[in-house]
Amino acid sequence: MAPLAAEDVVHHGHGIHAIDTGFIRPRFDASHLIVEGGRAAFVDVGTNHSIPRLLAALERLGLARDAVDYVILTHVHLDHAGGAGLLMQSLPQAKLVVHPRGARHMIDPSKLIAGATAVYGEEEMQRSYGTLVPVPAERVIEAPDEFGLSLGGRPLRFLDTPGHARHHFCVWDEASRSFFTGDTFGLAYPELAGARGPFLIPTTTPVQFEPEALHASIDRLMAFRPEAMFLTHYSRVTGLEPLAGSLHEQIDAQVALGRGAAARADRGAYLRAAIADQFRARAADLECPLGGAAFDALLALDVELNAQGLEIWLDKQA
Repeated sequence: MAPLAAEDVVHHGHGIHAIDTGFIRPRFDASHLIVEGGRAAFVDVGTNHSIPRLLAALERLGLARDAVDYVILTHVHLDHAGGAGLLMQSLPQAKLVVHPRGARHMIDPSKLIAGATAVYGEEEMQRSYGTLVPVPAERVIEAPDEFGLSLGGRPLRFLDTPGHARHHFCVWDEASRSFFTGDTFGLAYPELAGARGPFLIPTTTPVQFEPEALHASIDRLMAFRPEAMFLTHYSRVTGLEPLAGSLHEQIDAQVALGRGAAARADRGAYLRAAIADQFRARAADLECPLGGAAFDALLALDVELNAQGLEIWLDKQA
């Protein structure tokens, strides 16, 4: 993985820094570092291969490793949490903050490893994620709904936000009037931002996509009237009311695709093609700068994962 470049750390004000973890491609996967009164917290951390970049970001910002009080995981999917155990080994004062449903998987990651290896194979698992490191139970804090923490006197509030995953929370930061949303508020890749706004899409990644819960979680976030959302994929978005409305519409459209394809013999292939068409239509509406084969290649992974998630959701309904 490439070393951390100057453009890989972006300061968004209010002590919030977005760090490109280097996973998959530039500006795909962000770890956010919150700094308050000389104390710091990471929100999502990428994979094991990302950890040298996060430690380099601390050094660049003049922060000692023992200044980090918390490593916060919005959920335990490996692009968000895979490097947490390894990072904790370098942060002597830090506690890991995770949803109660995800805590056991950080303390004993054997099921995460087995599940990911079954999907990707041993070679790809090592290449993309490395060997997951357990976190000692005494260093883990479980954060149920409405849990609160203080970072250098700065309050952080944790909201249970299922829909993408049942072990997902979002973090409300009153100081910036922003949420750190993991995958609950969708994905917005900067290189696809169009003349008419961010290219924001929902993610129905396997295996716990639940549309009704996701709708409710988005509404719950918006009830706070936030000024910004910090997405893991990728970082800060504003102008939230139309974006939330678009997410609701897109979730309903993908659910309708799934239901319409439920009995088809070619269900998977049909869903991949139809989701790709939906993304292309949205890109055209937003006047995105990227199109054609380059656009399709950039979103190929999301098309595949959304189709898989819809299929698993359909099987559960049946």
